[in-house]
Amino acid sequence: MQLAGNFKAPSVFLRIAIAASYLWASADRLGIIGAHGQPHIGWGDWQHFLDYSKQVMSFLPDALVAPLAVIATASEVIIGLMLIMGLFTRVAAVASGLLSLSFALSMAISLGINAPLNYSVFTLSAASFLLATAPYYVYSLDAMKQLPLCRRLDYYAGDHLIDIIR
Repeated sequence: MQLAGNFKAPSVFLRIAIAASYLWASADRLGIIGAHGQPHIGWGDWQHFLDYSKQVMSFLPDALVAPLAVIATASEVIIGLMLIMGLFTRVAAVASGLLSLSFALSMAISLGINAPLNYSVFTLSAASFLLATAPYYVYSLDAMKQLPLCRRLDYYAGDHLIDIIR
């Protein structure tokens, strides 16, 4: 199997994996998937997440922690939904890379380099930036937006839209 140029399945997998990670973490901190103390629950409610955020952002004034936690959570939900739908995928992937890189650096500053490495936060950032380099995104709203253009130009060869999308 030739791997060079074969980005379709990996890009779909990256979109789903990154989106699921963001949406699951957001649901956890909002108490949607279970209460604090239950098995497989990290935070279970907003207060426990806020307490953790204060540890991670210990180098910032306390007054900034809560607003940044809200912004991070809202960003994660928005990025997660955009990636699942494949809407503005490249923008969402770059935003994900920057957001997760900021998480990784904050964790490294406050908790030591072991924390972001143990939780693969640098890996999430790198995977997000890699996703942003895909030439196009199959099974996405982005690809569906390209179809009318391809039909107007009388160009459609299966799912090989690479010449139009580049």
